[in-house]
Amino acid sequence: MMSRSYTNLLDLASGNFPVMGQPREKKRLPRVMTVPGVISELDDDQANSVASDVPSSIIQDRIIIVANQLPVKAKRRPDNKGWSFSWDDDSLLLQLKDGLPEEMEVLYVGSLKVDVDPSEQDDVSQLLLDRFKCVPAFLPPDILTKFYHGFCKQHLWPLFHYMLPFSANHGGRFYRSLWEAYVAANKIFSQRVIEVINPEDDYVWIHDYHLMVLPTFLRRRFNRLRMGFFLHSPFPSSEIYRTLPVREEILKALLNSDLIGFHTFDYARHFLSCCSRMLGLEYQSKRGYIGVEYYGRTIGIKIMPVGIHMAQIESVLKLADKEWRVGELKQQFEGKTVLLGVDDMDVFKGVNLKLLAMEQMLKQHPKWQGRAVLVQIANPARGRGQDLEEIQAEITASCKRINETFGQPGYEPIVFIDRPVSLSERVAYYSVAECVVVTAVRDGMNLTPYEYIVCRQGVSESESSSESSGSKKSMLVVSEFIGCSPSLSGAIRVNPWNIETTAEAMNEAISMADAEKQLRHEKHYRYVSSHDVAFWSRSFFQDMERTCKDHFRRRCWGIGLSFGFRVVALDPNFRKLSIDHIVSVYLRSKNRAILLDYDGTVMPQTSHNKTPSSEVISIINTLSSDIKNTVFVVSGRGRDSLAQWFSPCKKLGIAAEHGYFMRWSANDNWEVCGQNSEFGWKEIAEPVMKLYTEATDGSSIETKESALVWHHRDADPGFGSSQAKEMLDHLESVLANEPVTVKSGQFIVEVKPQVCT
Repeated sequence: MMSRSYTNLLDLASGNFPVMGQPREKKRLPRVMTVPGVISELDDDQANSVASDVPSSIIQDRIIIVANQLPVKAKRRPDNKGWSFSWDDDSLLLQLKDGLPEEMEVLYVGSLKVDVDPSEQDDVSQLLLDRFKCVPAFLPPDILTKFYHGFCKQHLWPLFHYMLPFSANHGGRFYRSLWEAYVAANKIFSQRVIEVINPEDDYVWIHDYHLMVLPTFLRRRFNRLRMGFFLHSPFPSSEIYRTLPVREEILKALLNSDLIGFHTFDYARHFLSCCSRMLGLEYQSKRGYIGVEYYGRTIGIKIMPVGIHMAQIESVLKLADKEWRVGELKQQFEGKTVLLGVDDMDVFKGVNLKLLAMEQMLKQHPKWQGRAVLVQIANPARGRGQDLEEIQAEITASCKRINETFGQPGYEPIVFIDRPVSLSERVAYYSVAECVVVTAVRDGMNLTPYEYIVCRQGVSESESSSESSGSKKSMLVVSEFIGCSPSLSGAIRVNPWNIETTAEAMNEAISMADAEKQLRHEKHYRYVSSHDVAFWSRSFFQDMERTCKDHFRRRCWGIGLSFGFRVVALDPNFRKLSIDHIVSVYLRSKNRAILLDYDGTVMPQTSHNKTPSSEVISIINTLSSDIKNTVFVVSGRGRDSLAQWFSPCKKLGIAAEHGYFMRWSANDNWEVCGQNSEFGWKEIAEPVMKLYTEATDGSSIETKESALVWHHRDADPGFGSSQAKEMLDHLESVLANEPVTVKSGQFIVEVKPQVCT
């Protein structure tokens, strides 16, 4: 059996860099690539990385933003001949440009919301590139359906929002064909990026869960590409994520990015936990930055909630039709206290829980009957399925029941708006609402509270001068399970599943004194106005620059097949060994020392049977029979087991227990390192280790002649690591006056004499 590390070295040495797919054969967009230097100077490794060791002499700052959909609106012309396009001002992708350097060119890659006939696709592509700097990715209908409505919306979206597919009708079951469509769609996106990219000068910023495997396609082509990824949805806990059949493929694909962004620390923590439990990767925090070491590369982890586009909201606040609509709404709700909900029609938005809480508030606090109104705006659903139909029916039934129970002539406690609402109209509702209520059971971010705060800040400016600036106030009741909740410290946070406490929170919010509302509003407004979408994109881009600053100084190799592909980044001074050179030097040398590590080199680390095979014994005998060779097996294992395993190798030297015992050949006696033969410290250390072993399921103690080793490889990764750190401190304390060293290693804590260090 050959060890895994050895086969990886063979891959590295043989230059096994397969290319995953080629761009489709059809009309392609203009592409520029700058590779400075003399062609003859490029060795094979540099050619495979499609990048040079120095930046290009022609530097054009540019970022390619890749997302599922382009930030443009498409409309068929009245004569049905061609298309007309315009910017989608509500798109986050368009708004984030405000935070990027002014001189930076921005190129977009994504799909359109409309179906474009294949005969028109080339013309549409050229038009979008010329006028909007957009590169459309056209997905075949069969792939689009399986990719978006299948794998994205029926599997990833529910799973990332903590809905497990217990049955075919509850959450989306995993189907291999849907995963293959997801991969195929990501490959099409990668081809569109490759057509326009300058890999040495461009940055690539990928957005959201639709394109989580795209980093692998791009990294395979361009080893030194500067690439970031931001996830706009929640990232579930490892217990949930581990149910995904392609969990490791997606994790490894994301790790081909240079920077991975999340809205909250919880989402980042879940991702890091998955990396630890599934891939054995640990993260480090250095000077405020979190990084994951992955084959010589440090992948940055960015935690930054997105903000709103302040200028867009403020411009809407000044519109005349908004003022007219505000006046109309004030007249409609005169003498009433308005609570507002603005949500997508989605199973995770908790709309019905909000209605039930309103019902409970009216029961518990009858004073609000006839006075409090909940206006619920339901944006059109983005997905589809039986779950959505059931929740819509449930909401309709709740609205009818509550209005029938508490309604009066001229008064309905629930005003349900089930239609698209423009930003201008939405702002008008914000302006008259005393409180906004968000009861989503799981949501990536949710910017509704941010929009509400800015609108309430603008209300007093447009009202009569008789009102002082102190009238600027707002109140929020928000679910603790949404991404914006940690940022809103003045909001009343609730568990939306607890109807009674949510009802009490709603009552508290609308009953609170104006002075308290004003203080909370001011605190929120300071945060929201300073942490807008420009601040978010600027911060992310600056971190991407910092993470990628050493890209062109390192030597990079791509190894691995399919989604096991990764880039190994090494120091600039590293040089790959040439087998021919090694053979030449070996043959010329007169004396050779060959030291072989046992676990992980001679034998695979994961093998349960540690006895060397007859092939290994034969190779070692061949090496040691050469009078010019001195061959040693070096191991932390005990001398008895090593002597037994290698008894056929008469001329082999053995260094057991990391060199504490050493024997030059089978005919020689064992030599002991140092003169210390006192092991009284074991009576102190062993009871401590037993204490932690009993408390840590999956751990064990290995007793050696010279050392004691506590193993936690089979324990829970997080708990085992925590216990190891605690044990290390404990042992160092009780053994402070003993001639021993306490060290931690990979899944071990070891105590051994100081002479062995």
